[in-house]
Amino acid sequence: MHIAIGSDHGGFELKETIKHFLAEEDISYSDHGTHSTASVDYPDFAVPVSQDVAAQKADFGILICRTGIGMSITANKIPGVRAALCDTPERARLSRMHNNANVLTLAGDTPASTAREIVRTFLGTRFATDKRHHRRVDKIHSLTGR
Repeated sequence: MHIAIGSDHGGFELKETIKHFLAEEDISYSDHGTHSTASVDYPDFAVPVSQDVAAQKADFGILICRTGIGMSITANKIPGVRAALCDTPERARLSRMHNNANVLTLAGDTPASTAREIVRTFLGTRFATDKRHHRRVDKIHSLTGR
């Protein structure tokens, strides 16, 4: 499994924590920045992470900004991306199981222990085999052609 990860300044510290968690779990990742807490624009990091996921250069993406909202909005502009802002492990599970989300977005102030559980759950949950969920995701795909 390979993860593309990125953040703006508001998510930098949590991104570093998640990178350590991924390394501990022996999960490879590509860090698309930012590399400090200096002010930057979140789309500059959401786009390359999302493009990697859409091009299947990464299995999943993780994006973090102050609220997670800007990253989610931006990521969902990339055809083939289904980004979900998750604040609990249960929402992460349902985003994968029901929506086949492939990009996880987080708020930068998510407690580290909670973020680890959200990431673990997101990466460990498979898309449901139930036909109704496939039908719904297919309808999402029809909006962008993929």
